[in-house]
Amino acid sequence: MSELLHFSEHTLQEVALGFMALVYTIRIIWFLGFKAGGDRQAETGPPSTTPAKGVLYSWANIAMPWAMESTRRQYILYAQFVVFHIGVTAAIALSFIIPYGPGLLENQASVLILQIIIGGAFLVGVVRFVRRVGNRYMRAISSPDDYFSLVLLTVWFFFAFLAVPNQTSGGEWHLLGFFIMTAFFLVYVPFSKISHYLYYPFTRYYLGKTMGHRGVYPVGRA
Repeated sequence: MSELLHFSEHTLQEVALGFMALVYTIRIIWFLGFKAGGDRQAETGPPSTTPAKGVLYSWANIAMPWAMESTRRQYILYAQFVVFHIGVTAAIALSFIIPYGPGLLENQASVLILQIIIGGAFLVGVVRFVRRVGNRYMRAISSPDDYFSLVLLTVWFFFAFLAVPNQTSGGEWHLLGFFIMTAFFLVYVPFSKISHYLYYPFTRYYLGKTMGHRGVYPVGRA
């Protein structure tokens, strides 16, 4: 392993991760400074529906495609969403496994599973980019950050796929590419649309509490 690769796998990642943690901490403190407005509507609905149950239902909504018409009718898009985000999780895990637990990649089954997951996410990224460019409605609501983030993530998946075996017999360019891009993401993500996951627990909490108070969440079945 070259000194540059060692620096990219350790020092560079640790500094970038610390920077992201600092920015996120500041943003969360700022976010918590805003108090949610009180609901002036009287509590309605059956006694079984409460704000606490509404919050739990709202948090779990992401894993219930049948709960929203958009995902219920567009199950292929939901499947793409699942594959894409599992791929993100796997690639993030890989950035820790290679420097701190490389022994896990000595198992060929583990390597194959990671490559299937990350490779699937790469293909979804390509499909999503084509859809965003080819669909005039998607183009109308897309910002430069949408295109940049999607292209960057897709290229990152490509390097992650190559980096999974953690081999340098053919050179280190794929590992360097993966870790340099990972460090860039750690610095860039807090300022991009990708950071939407940071707000998910808070926004869904407020929505679930309000809808539970109004007797809407959890959604009843006829």
